[in-house]
Amino acid sequence: MNALIALVRNDLRLYFSSRRALLMNILAPILIAAFFGTLFDADSGKTPTRIPIAVVDLDHSDISGRVIAAMKADTAFDIQEPAQTAAQALVKKGSVRASVLIPAGFGAQLLAAVFNPAGKPVITVQYDPSQSMTLAVVNGLLVQHVFEGLVQSALGNGVAGAGGILLDGARASITGNTALDEDRRRRLLAIVDAAERARAAATPPATAAAAPRATAPAGTATAPSLRLQLPFTTRDEAVTSGADRKYNSYAHAFAGMGVQFILFMGIDLGVGLLMARRLGLWKRLRAAPLSRATLIGARMASGALIAFVLLMVIFAAAMVLFGVRIEGSAAGFAGVAAAFTVLTATFGLLIAGLGRTPEATRGLAVFVTLLLVMLSGAWVPSFIFPEWLQTVSLFVPTRWAVDGLDAMTWRGLGIDATLAPIGVMLGFSAVFAALALWRFDWEE
Repeated sequence: MNALIALVRNDLRLYFSSRRALLMNILAPILIAAFFGTLFDADSGKTPTRIPIAVVDLDHSDISGRVIAAMKADTAFDIQEPAQTAAQALVKKGSVRASVLIPAGFGAQLLAAVFNPAGKPVITVQYDPSQSMTLAVVNGLLVQHVFEGLVQSALGNGVAGAGGILLDGARASITGNTALDEDRRRRLLAIVDAAERARAAATPPATAAAAPRATAPAGTATAPSLRLQLPFTTRDEAVTSGADRKYNSYAHAFAGMGVQFILFMGIDLGVGLLMARRLGLWKRLRAAPLSRATLIGARMASGALIAFVLLMVIFAAAMVLFGVRIEGSAAGFAGVAAAFTVLTATFGLLIAGLGRTPEATRGLAVFVTLLLVMLSGAWVPSFIFPEWLQTVSLFVPTRWAVDGLDAMTWRGLGIDATLAPIGVMLGFSAVFAALALWRFDWEE
C-alpha cells in the first residue's frame, strides 16, 4: 500500500508541476465552450448576423420595388443588387449565400394569381448548397415580404390601378361563385367595399381622378372559390460547378477534416523537435558544419512533403469512396494543397520555437489548432458567426485553405480563385518560419 501511495503521489506531482500544461487543460475546454455558447446564444440584445444575398429585379414594378425595399430593411439580410449575369457568379464564389431573381411581369402576374392560381409567377432562388440552411430562411422571409408588398401596393397609393385589379378580381370571384349563399356573398362583398374605401382614402385626389378604373383579369369571374393561396412559387437552384452537377457534401467535409488532421501532424512535428532537443540530438547536429537555417529548413521541407502526401491520400480516398471530384483547376488544387502543407510545416516549427517543454507545448498547440479549424468554417458554417467574427476569420490561414480546396472541388472555379488563398497561406508561412528561426533555443 505504501508503494501504491508513493507512485500515485509521484504521478500527481509530475502532472501538477507543469503549470503551463495544467493551465491549458483547464482553459481549453472553457474557451471552446464559450466560443460555441457565443454562436448559439439566443440573447435578443445581440446584433443578428446578416445573410448576404443578391437580388435581381427584372420587373421594376411597384410591388417588386416594395419587396426589395422590405428586404433591405430586414435585419436578416445584407442586400446586394448586381446585374443578372453577376448574381450567379457571386453565389458560385461564395460571396453571397443566395441570389433572388424577380422575373419581368412579376407584379401583374402576382395580382392576377391571388384569385387565379393557374398563372403564378416564379421567383428563382439560386443558393450555395454548402450552406443550404439559409435557403429556408430566404424562402420564408421572401413569402413575408411579397405578401407585405402585395397588400401595400393593392391598398396603398402606388401604381395606378394596382389595387383596383386586386379588389375587382375579388369582387368578380365572389359574385361569380354560385356555391355561396346570398348572406355570405353579401358579407364578403361588404369586406371588399370596405377595402375599396380604405384604398380610396389613402390615394391622393389627383391620383384617384387621373387613374382609370381597372378591369379584372380575364378568367377571374369563373373562379371556383375564394380560398386565398400563395400567389407565387419559387424555384430553388443549387449553384455548383455546372448545371448537371449536384453538390457533394463530402468535398467540403474532406477539406475541413483534412485541414484539421494535417495540422495535428504539424503539432507532432513541433513536439518531435522539442523531444529531440531534450535528448540532446540538436547539440550533436550543431557539432556538424551545418547552420541553424539548414537544420530547420530540412525539417520544414520533410514536414511539408509528408503533409502533402497525407493530404493527397485523404482526397484520393474521398474520390474513390465518396465521388469527390476536382471540378475546377487541377493545377490550382495542387497549388492550394502545396501552400497549405508548407503552412503546416512552418506551423510545426513555430510550435517548436515557442514551446518550452513538450508537455506544455502539446496542450497549447492542440488548443490553437482547434480554434483555427473552428474559425475556418470546417465545423460550423461561417454564416452563423457574428459579423465581427466573420471578419476576424479572414485573418485565419485555415479559412483560406478550406475556401481554396472548396473552390477547386465542388465550386468548380478557375485557377484565378486560388491566387488569394495561396498568397495568404504563403505569407503566414513566411512569418511562422521567421519567428521559428528567431525564437528556437538549442537547449531546453
